[in-house]
Amino acid sequence: MQLYVTLTSPYARIVRVLIIEKGLEDRVAVTPAVTRAAESPYYAVNPSGRVPALVDDDGALFEGSDLICAYLDTLQDPPILKSQTDWPARRLEARARGMLDGLAVWGREFLYRSDTERSPTIIAHETTRALRLAAAFDESVADGDLDGPLDMAQITLGCTLHNLGDRLPGFEWRKGNARLAAWVEAFGALDSMQRTLPPN
Repeated sequence: MQLYVTLTSPYARIVRVLIIEKGLEDRVAVTPAVTRAAESPYYAVNPSGRVPALVDDDGALFEGSDLICAYLDTLQDPPILKSQTDWPARRLEARARGMLDGLAVWGREFLYRSDTERSPTIIAHETTRALRLAAAFDESVADGDLDGPLDMAQITLGCTLHNLGDRLPGFEWRKGNARLAAWVEAFGALDSMQRTLPPN
């Protein structure tokens, strides 16, 4: 199987972490893709041009970290992700994904737009939203919602705040969220997280 990624994508990092945690590294080849280029050969693999994308052994294309992770978790026992009907876990995962999606919008404003093209309104909105969510996750840590066996909520939140959260100017999510900061630091120390750190 081929997993197409960019090494800086937090969405791709989610899948790469799961591959390591599942022990699937010998079955999934991680292949860097060129995106945002007019004539990239990657578009013949995935017309949307987004990463991550997985091509399985039968040539079927899976796009999106949540779908890819759900599929990969079925390939080898035991499954490590919680049931698709574990609604508390799914709700927490959706909240973490919402935070990641907002930070991705913010990141694109800085990475792909010039100073004159950036939207202060979008940046302010996403900053405020992300800080609200950080406070909510600080409470989740206190309540023990992020304890227990590895799940998608943990992986998604970890890949959202570990490294990525520190790359966005002015996103001081640790202030007032000491419990969340400690959780992210501990989660970020996992071997799978260290091995998938984006390049500087």
